Amino acid sequence: MQRPVRNFSIMVIMALMLAAPVLGSPNGPPWENGGGIIVETGCTCHGGGAPSTEVVVSISGVPRAYNLSQTYEFTINLQHASNELGGFVLYDYNAGTLTAGEGSQQDPDEPGALSQSEPGNDWVVTWTAPAEDIGSVNFQLVGNAVNGNGNFDEGDKWNILSFIISEPGAAEVVTDEDVSLRTISVGDYDALFVAEENPEAIEAERQEGIADEFFTNGNLYYWTTLSLIIIAAVIQGEFYERKFSGGPPHLDRSLAVPQGVRRGALAAGLGLLFAYLVDNSEPWGYSLVVGMLTLWAIYGVYRTIAQSRAPKQYTDLV
Repeated sequence: MQRPVRNFSIMVIMALMLAAPVLGSPNGPPWENGGGIIVETGCTCHGGGAPSTEVVVSISGVPRAYNLSQTYEFTINLQHASNELGGFVLYDYNAGTLTAGEGSQQDPDEPGALSQSEPGNDWVVTWTAPAEDIGSVNFQLVGNAVNGNGNFDEGDKWNILSFIISEPGAAEVVTDEDVSLRTISVGDYDALFVAEENPEAIEAERQEGIADEFFTNGNLYYWTTLSLIIIAAVIQGEFYERKFSGGPPHLDRSLAVPQGVRRGALAAGLGLLFAYLVDNSEPWGYSLVVGMLTLWAIYGVYRTIAQSRAPKQYTDLV
């Protein structure tokens, strides 16, 4: 009994070791990074370690100067040409009070900072200004737009936005209706309309298109050619029958009438089915098969009529 207990204990310990990194940073980026804090160093595990102007990180609702103890609503936005979702970290160095909103949370390692609680590209948070004049307040905002493959690679793009809210009374009031709130952003907006193209992805897409075209057109040409060969063979058979055999063999009307009715009904049904397939733009393979069967049924009706009209031939005369 000792060996199973020991093996089970080892398995439990290994499972906890594997889970430790996950439990250490749930639902958000780590606070520390490379000996610094992530809002200052950036998400260096992503994007090749350098910030990218392809990511536009913006925050709106920011006052030029804060009023004591007033609460402001900030909207954080993350944009990239191809990476639709990501995360953020916002920090005011504990000058005021940041409060999480939907999709965000207090940072597990630094309660004075906010980060995403689930991937997104738009978050609304609130900031309450300090109760006394402490001078201007510095903010750091980092946004990371990920490509969704689950890896820390160069396909992820991030950027850092630094901004300041001045102390009370520092901002000049232009009019009585001065817009004290503003939107601050960093990044190249033009990059949002030109997605970076991966040469490997472009080549893979081209090869896929060639393969699809070859498969579609190859099958179409093959079956169309085979159908033409069958039609040509039937026409050739009719020609040789009339030239060397004197025409089709005679079929008594007592047999020709019910046979013609059956073949006519089959041809009519197949014709309706063929018209339905063509009208509803069904795959060409279905239309081709039903079309060939329709022609064969029509040919069967023709043969029945031709044989019923053929003269009787007595080949067993003495």
